[in-house]
Amino acid sequence: MISKGCEQCAEGGKMVLFVYGYCDQRDCFYCPLGENRKNVMDVYANERLIEEDEDIIREAKRMDALGTSITGGEPQEVLNRTCRYLSLLKDEFGEDHHTHLYTGITGGRENMRRLASAGLDEIRFHPPYELWGDLHGTEWEDILYIAREEGLTPAFEIPGIRAESEFLTFLDEGAAEFCNINEFEMSDGNAQRMKEQGYELRDGHMSAVEGSHDVLEEMGEHERVYFCTSVFKDAAQHRNRLKRMARNVQRPFDEITDDGTLVYGKTWLTETELQALGVPEEYYTVKTDHVELAWWLLEELIEEGDAGRGEVVEQYPTVNGTVVERTPLA
Repeated sequence: MISKGCEQCAEGGKMVLFVYGYCDQRDCFYCPLGENRKNVMDVYANERLIEEDEDIIREAKRMDALGTSITGGEPQEVLNRTCRYLSLLKDEFGEDHHTHLYTGITGGRENMRRLASAGLDEIRFHPPYELWGDLHGTEWEDILYIAREEGLTPAFEIPGIRAESEFLTFLDEGAAEFCNINEFEMSDGNAQRMKEQGYELRDGHMSAVEGSHDVLEEMGEHERVYFCTSVFKDAAQHRNRLKRMARNVQRPFDEITDDGTLVYGKTWLTETELQALGVPEEYYTVKTDHVELAWWLLEELIEEGDAGRGEVVEQYPTVNGTVVERTPLA
């Protein structure tokens, strides 16, 4: 049985709260952060740039968030900010709003206590790659028990660079609750460094690195090891999150696709002209220099010669409304 945090991710129900773009501990060659997120002070909830705390609540409501995952950079480097956001979310949505946090440092007992007090449910540790296999007897072993003593669920979340049996030992000893292995991926943020290290893309894949699935074969039989593929992240997590948003922001005439995008028509007819054609108000929305309406209705208007031109627009339901495709109609 997967963790509650992973279960909510699979449903697309986890809001991603990026709290800090710096990580002072090390510069991992596989760090996937892009230039717009790396070494910045900005905060993002999903794709929304946060200008005030209330923006976080707005974004959570936009997607009917079941919970929140907190990431960076290093969230423990801005502990006051991280704890404030945790309290904000719990106060607004209640204790059932599940929270988990990704961290690459141990932090110590005081940090664990503060995070738990603020409302963190689950903490996922990513130890430095160079220490894998030598974590016993170090602060990385101690922090697992400390986190549990302070009321948190401790776990590991690691990239699928190589198999490491020590993580399984921690599970069997009861120190860690589970271990997530993310399929090793190349991104815009790490592709050059990854290639310099000799890694290559898996044949037929856009981001998965060759050999990452071998890690699953060596570690995946353990009942508390979970492997998260790049395909699953895109096809399930991301798509389901978009669908949750789309259902919330959908206008009466918008169509939701299987990918969670919104489709509508765009015309340069005036509202007066639409009214003269007998188009009901619920089938369109007037913008500054155009009108948006049901795409199928626009097709009918053009076919019947009532509208000279237009286009079908497909866009994401995110706050920035990125357009995926425009199809001209004439």
